[in-house]
Amino acid sequence: MSEPLPTASPPAAPAPAAARPSRILIADDQADVLEALRLLLKRDGYAVVTAQSPAGALATLESEDVDLVLMDLNYARDTTSGKEGMDLLGRIRAQDAALPVVVMTAWGSVEGAVEAMRGGARDYVQKPWDNTRLLATLRTQLELGRALKRSRRLEEENQHLRRGQGGLPTMVSESRAMQPIRRLIERVAPSGANVLVTGEHGTGKEVVARLLHAASTRADRPFVAVNSGGLSEGVFESELFGHVKGAFTDAKGDRIGCFELADGGTLFLDEIGNMPLSQQAKLLRVLQTGELHPVGSSKVRRVDVRVVSATNVDLSKAVTEGRFREDLLYRLNTVELQLPPLRDRREDIPLLATHFLAEHGRRYGRPTVRLSAGALEALLAYAWPGNVRELEHAVERALLMAAGDEVSADDLLLKRVGREGPSRLEEMTLEEVERYLIERALARQEGNVSEAAKGLGLSRSALYRRLQHYGIKGAR
Repeated sequence: MSEPLPTASPPAAPAPAAARPSRILIADDQADVLEALRLLLKRDGYAVVTAQSPAGALATLESEDVDLVLMDLNYARDTTSGKEGMDLLGRIRAQDAALPVVVMTAWGSVEGAVEAMRGGARDYVQKPWDNTRLLATLRTQLELGRALKRSRRLEEENQHLRRGQGGLPTMVSESRAMQPIRRLIERVAPSGANVLVTGEHGTGKEVVARLLHAASTRADRPFVAVNSGGLSEGVFESELFGHVKGAFTDAKGDRIGCFELADGGTLFLDEIGNMPLSQQAKLLRVLQTGELHPVGSSKVRRVDVRVVSATNVDLSKAVTEGRFREDLLYRLNTVELQLPPLRDRREDIPLLATHFLAEHGRRYGRPTVRLSAGALEALLAYAWPGNVRELEHAVERALLMAAGDEVSADDLLLKRVGREGPSRLEEMTLEEVERYLIERALARQEGNVSEAAKGLGLSRSALYRRLQHYGIKGAR
């Protein structure tokens, strides 16, 4: 087995940018109060925006990101009951339940303050206020608000991890064909440039993406992977850019999109060549500006993300045929890295098979199982249309089939899964039948995934998952 990929020494990290000042919205209908609070908070290092009415406060929250709201309970239309203020508080909470709100009242009404706290306010102050107490209250609530945001972000990251992202994979390769790939990864990884990884299905494109991330200066930040070509029109923006509560029927809460989850780190966009043109335009805008709008929100979010994309599609041909935007291709392929198929790196087959056998042997509690000479011969003789992914599945299956501590050629079952497929359906496993029917459907539709999916009675995204599972190439 080869050693793990060596990494280039990363360049010295740039000095961290100064943290942006916390942004506070003050809502009060008295101009002198707004000015006094603005000057006080500005001296303490805060950025301040103001509004003189509930409508103005809501309009500001629609268009700008703020970290805390400091708001009066009483306004010109209803100067004593606090009804306008309570209504504003409720609408702020409905818009963003995590946003800290501190209320002010000039009437010293304990009942009003208690009602506001029950309505979702984090704290309250009385007018005239004490500067020291007011500033201490705001600092406390801002810190609590940041903690809630961190907690929500960590939960979103954990959900992505639970959906199948694992740790750093190992690049197992000693073949001549893979040496330029290894050297290019070492040179490009620390640069932060966007990388396009091309190659047939199952050649290890995500492995390369993870290695690029691990050898970069972003290694301590998130790596987020998404099958961008398998997202339907309805979920594309929500998955990549996030959404706010109420943006659509099932949006029962805010959701952080993949771009924000990967902020400061790396976003891996798999199957980029299968992305519809309408979605390409939306992706291009974010790559050009670094800005995005969650679905249902007019607020601008700024992100710093390195994009590594992957495809088995000839994107230059797709550009010529009008199926892929040329300007998006230029954004994605600052560096292009083409992975060879397994048939062009046959000397790596024994290394890979031994690596996968050891890995799955630990998983299934059979660490002593080894490959027989006949099994190695069969592995080397096979065509591997599904490349490294198919090899891993074959080795895992053989481990389960082996009766003793040695995997035989028969345990691999490779004779049933040649390029032309088996001659009789009754000799095939259920998976082999499914693969055979998918390949036939794609052949009838000349590789058109949408038409093949219709013929098979599947959704487009469901067929993409099966293509990825079986390592079937040539789809578009």
